[in-house]
Amino acid sequence: MDKKFTNVLISLVVVLALFAVVMFVLGAGEPAEGALFNFSVDQASVVSRFVFVVVGIAIAFGVYFATQANKAWEVGTREVVWMAIGAALYAVFSWLFNGTVFVVPSASQVALRPAIAIPMFFGFAFGPVVGFFTGAVGNMFGDALTGFGLSPQWSIGNGLIGFVSGMWMLFSDKKKSMDTVLYISGALAVITALLYFLNRTAQHALFFDVDNGIFGDAQISLFAGIAILIGFALVFGVRYFFKSEDVATAVTWAMLGNIVGLLFASLSDMVINGFSLPAAIVGEFLPAAGPNLIFAAILVPMLVVAYASTRRQSGR
Repeated sequence: MDKKFTNVLISLVVVLALFAVVMFVLGAGEPAEGALFNFSVDQASVVSRFVFVVVGIAIAFGVYFATQANKAWEVGTREVVWMAIGAALYAVFSWLFNGTVFVVPSASQVALRPAIAIPMFFGFAFGPVVGFFTGAVGNMFGDALTGFGLSPQWSIGNGLIGFVSGMWMLFSDKKKSMDTVLYISGALAVITALLYFLNRTAQHALFFDVDNGIFGDAQISLFAGIAILIGFALVFGVRYFFKSEDVATAVTWAMLGNIVGLLFASLSDMVINGFSLPAAIVGEFLPAAGPNLIFAAILVPMLVVAYASTRRQSGR
């Protein structure tokens, strides 16, 4: 069996096994009082949630299988180390910001999360598999640290953010692929923002009021509704006005990863939670994807520049 195939398969199986253990073993019981991690998962919907975990991992494997000759799929000791580092960093920084600092009114617990730049960067720098592991496992443990319990399909969505961020490696023509990604992302941004304007008065009763510790009833803010357009404009500026092609590539692909990953997560809640399409897009996708995109445009370039500087100093 091809070593590359084996290593990629093992990496994805490890992710699947981690989620299975967390969801069906650790998540089945009540967390102990004072426990550091809360792995609780809604057991009434745990099977459907796990189905989407499998679907997300299958999507990643399908992309690999269709392009397996590409060097982007090299997974060795170096990549495994980066997976562990990336997941740990994302978990800690997700915990620091997820629901404890800034919260956006939404149909579920959505916070402003600058840490999203971590799986985006790790995917860009070290490949799709590293990005997937960083996003999926890091988000799962970050949510467990936060204490609100887990939404595994959202963790897989975060994995897809890192995965797609690394897919630039599959294309020999960076500029052409960036243009295509920009067109696709722009179209999706406009369509989803349009849904906001058509459904802006909808109430979202699952909005969690952190200050008062209760669930309230709030409308999606104008900022949350149009943030994805603001983010797209920022990414567009980076793409065409930033001198570094690496920075432009990282930010552009991170944008597509953000849109694809969070669409996967929010649309899955149409099955899991019975949301309508407007509720999934307006209530979940836009409040999460828009701010993420703004952070991507600002923070990912910083990480790419810092990483390039470090490599130059080390002579790599």
